[in-house]
Amino acid sequence: MQQPPSRTPGLSVFFPAYNDSGTIASLVIAARQTAASLTSDFEVIVVNDGSADSTAQIVDELARTYPEVRVVHHAANRGYGAALRSGFAAATRELVFYTDGDAQYDPSEMAMLWNALRSDVDLVNGYKISRSDPLHRIVIGRVYHHTVKLLFGLRIRDVDCDFRLLRRAIFDRVSLETSSGVICLEMMKKIQDAGFTVAEVPVHHYHRAYGKSQFFNFRRLFKTAIDVGALWFALIVRREHMRHETPRMSAADTLPPHPRDRA
Repeated sequence: MQQPPSRTPGLSVFFPAYNDSGTIASLVIAARQTAASLTSDFEVIVVNDGSADSTAQIVDELARTYPEVRVVHHAANRGYGAALRSGFAAATRELVFYTDGDAQYDPSEMAMLWNALRSDVDLVNGYKISRSDPLHRIVIGRVYHHTVKLLFGLRIRDVDCDFRLLRRAIFDRVSLETSSGVICLEMMKKIQDAGFTVAEVPVHHYHRAYGKSQFFNFRRLFKTAIDVGALWFALIVRREHMRHETPRMSAADTLPPHPRDRA
């Protein structure tokens, strides 16, 4: 008896955005086109994290124009981690992809992550082929990357590459609490410790053409160091996230096979 074709999983795409009025419209349009080429069941969400420029008006107009687009507004800036948590909470499809609203990554490369998401993979993590940033940012980024890999025992190439496709069912077991930029460190450590399977795909990283980074100043770097220390104490010393662990079941076990796995 012939088996019915496997259902293509639905896809939620979201962008955390803060003062990204110069880039967010093109990103949303590119994400719609790419998502539509992968599945007929998709949505695109923008989390406007209290932007002071015209980001709110632009994304509201995008939502009026395209039925697949939704907007989550933060009345005030809550931080990158809070924006990510809002995006994951708003996502309704089995698969979730996110990247930043500053256009340093190309949403069309989402297709490469989609093709790498086999049935035995729970998350596909991008890693930068080369970093297109000023020298001081490259140096600081490398120091941060190697430091947190050592401190947290991470086994991925690029913890700070915000270009990820993952199964939403991961968050049935992984709870994110951080509101700052160290949320990516928290997320990847908790996902690794929960036993989920991670694949990695190289992606391009582009020069920031609009706006400026909120991260690379002394005050923010000092706060990040404090946040990393607090997270290290919670996850490595106290191991708070491991106290109520249950036997692992891969998120893939709860979902239909990925289209790439069809016989």
